[in-house]
Amino acid sequence: MTDDFILEMRGITKDFPGVRALDNVDFKVRRGEIHCLVGENGSGKSTMMKILSGFYPYGEYEGTIIFDGKEQRFRNIHDSESVGIVTIYQELALIPELTVYENIFLGHEIKRGRFIDWNETIKKAKDMLLHLKPDLDPSRKVKDLGVGHQQIVEIAKALSKNVKLLILDEPTSSLNEDDSENLLRIIRELKKKGITSILISHKLKEVVEVADTITVLRDGKMVGRLEKREEFTEANIVKYMVGREIEDIYPKRKKREFGEKIFEVKNWKAYDTSLNRYVVKDANFYVRRGEIVGIAGLMGAGRTELALSLFGNAKDYIVEGEMYFDGQRCNFRSPSEAIKAGFAYLSEDRKVTGLILDFDVRTNITLAGLKQLKKGLFVNDNEEIIVAERFKESLRIKTPSIEQKVMNLSGGNQQKVSIGKWLFVKPKLLILDEPTRGIDVGAKYEIYTLMNRLVEEEGMSIIMISSELPEVLGMSDRVYVMAGGKIVGELSREEATQEKIMHMAVDY
Repeated sequence: MTDDFILEMRGITKDFPGVRALDNVDFKVRRGEIHCLVGENGSGKSTMMKILSGFYPYGEYEGTIIFDGKEQRFRNIHDSESVGIVTIYQELALIPELTVYENIFLGHEIKRGRFIDWNETIKKAKDMLLHLKPDLDPSRKVKDLGVGHQQIVEIAKALSKNVKLLILDEPTSSLNEDDSENLLRIIRELKKKGITSILISHKLKEVVEVADTITVLRDGKMVGRLEKREEFTEANIVKYMVGREIEDIYPKRKKREFGEKIFEVKNWKAYDTSLNRYVVKDANFYVRRGEIVGIAGLMGAGRTELALSLFGNAKDYIVEGEMYFDGQRCNFRSPSEAIKAGFAYLSEDRKVTGLILDFDVRTNITLAGLKQLKKGLFVNDNEEIIVAERFKESLRIKTPSIEQKVMNLSGGNQQKVSIGKWLFVKPKLLILDEPTRGIDVGAKYEIYTLMNRLVEEEGMSIIMISSELPEVLGMSDRVYVMAGGKIVGELSREEATQEKIMHMAVDY
């Protein structure tokens, strides 16, 4: 492999109030390679890519960027795109109401004179999609596409800007297995065309599969650079990431007897009037005290819809069936009713429905249980500070202070704030919807350890919805499988395998 570097970042240092995000980092990428950037949440990966993309302009950091043989001083994202650096972020930057072809050329429209040449736009969009997803109709609106197809539109958009270096930030975090495989295939195809890629990912299996070179960051410093010829292993990468070996990502569970049924639903249905169909059909399942019950299934199986219909029916579905919680028949009419009864739900999308990003850590942690902190008409500030500090310490939330805005925290620490919010209300039953999506292996281990402590020491019950089958198998005492809105199977911890779950999920 030649040392023709398309990118060199030298001595990059970046400070935020109270924290050094990057500390004298050197980072090199060879022309035409797939270079994976890994590290725990808060290690500095996204900050470094935001510097490279011009999101943080020259002058707001120390160090030098050399791209394609020239020193660059990007003032904004447009500057970096003009030399061929394009970033695809985890939160896709598409306009749902526009068509695929309109999104691909948005901001750099093809014009004939003063007017947009729509015929040429559609033709070029088709040509681009031919190599990415030939059956994707460019006239479809983006809002009608699945996340996997939206990712492809983002890549086509990057190609339309004559990209030389493509940065992909957690591109498969929201994708199912098939869409993830297709996306990785496309990245390999782009490599054959001479396009260099930087891939940020927490999915180490994917990293090992596609990377030519791996750079590992920890606490804002570069701690390792692994080459393909040095046989990549997940264990080796984890050791660099967390500074220690984690022999088993899933903490050992104590063998124990479970208590009585704390929660049960019978013949439960949920009808979505906006879609004119049932999203949950005749669901029957139960949870015992001190038990972790996993719910597995493919995207669109109805897992989140089931959770929302039970937790106060936040989507206003038409619901039918029976629900029993803590010995009482109930039907929560709002999330606040569910919370009052001892039921909590951690949303799969912490940034949209789980947290208020503009608010600080303290406010987000206490938000769901403010009544506990009221003194007359007002919130007792001193008590609120004590509560927030307690959860900051017990959950090991990395933040300069509880007054820090949640938007400035890493994904793993945002997730810990979300969990702290629900632990404060002391639920008897906690639904965790994709609890480790988009967070690193070290933070995952901490969340798994916390889950075990909650069920073993505090007698809480947990329903865990997850698209990661190893997670379902590693953490669940029993597993229910959903498909097409139905619960199609139940497996004990001993019976459950990836093969059995997948067969149930696809053969219902």
